[in-house]
Amino acid sequence: MLTAVLAVLGTLAGSLLTGTLQHLSQRAQRATAEAAARRTQGLAAVTDLATALADHRRTMWIREDLRLRGEDWTDARAASHLTRSAITGPLLRVRILLPALAPTAQAAAAAVYAMRDADHDTALHTAREHAIRTADDLIAAAGTTLTA
Repeated sequence: MLTAVLAVLGTLAGSLLTGTLQHLSQRAQRATAEAAARRTQGLAAVTDLATALADHRRTMWIREDLRLRGEDWTDARAASHLTRSAITGPLLRVRILLPALAPTAQAAAAAVYAMRDADHDTALHTAREHAIRTADDLIAAAGTTLTA
């Protein structure tokens, strides 16, 4: 009878161990899948933000160039309002999904917004170059964050 009891206990212990290992394996698979999904969402958010920043930078260049040359920039101003508002959603997603990138993303947006403060062509060119560099910094930081 002792042999039968030991056999039953051994079977139960084996079943318990198998169940525990299976549970841990499923948990690890879920964690891996969730991390991959977060990386995918983060990449999409950064991509959308980089695109919106580039669009706004281009629009601001046109707008401010027209303004500095003394030409009618009414349509360009309206276009810049649209591209500026297009930054809001992607910027918010980056700040929520990748909080480590929030300061870099905010700096990239601020650099593009600062293009409107140019008071001559050289300042506009300098502001544009700064906006490009900060966007590049955002992309580099995102690459580091998303591959970590």
